[in-house]
Amino acid sequence: MLLQAGYAHAPYSSRERIIEHSKEGDYFAVRQTQTTRHTDKPNWQPCLLFFLRALQQQKRRLAEKIEREKRALGTLPELAVQIPDYAQAPSRVTSRDRVREHGASPNTVKATFRTIVTNELLVRQGAGRSIGYSLP
Repeated sequence: MLLQAGYAHAPYSSRERIIEHSKEGDYFAVRQTQTTRHTDKPNWQPCLLFFLRALQQQKRRLAEKIEREKRALGTLPELAVQIPDYAQAPSRVTSRDRVREHGASPNTVKATFRTIVTNELLVRQGAGRSIGYSLP
């Protein structure tokens, strides 16, 4: 619904990846719950605990990622802080767009993009004149 309303997708932290890395724990929790599913008192606790722990781990990872980004952004010039925001709207931004928008020299903008990529705030896509940048 958010994507249909025009909001950009910002892949910060994937719960699916966390569950994928702990498949055995997930299967074990599901099996424990399934064995009691058709009884008078099904035990939902194993599945719920696994899910809540996955949420907790996702929250921790997201907090760490946000903190890393804050530290990286704190050392960057204003232009470098603004550029990742442009990558959210069209989902891809180019140095040519930023030169036109900000009136900065092409060399300054290219150097700024290199810094942003080095700080892992954007990912470079393509080569030559078709180079674009998107969120990681």
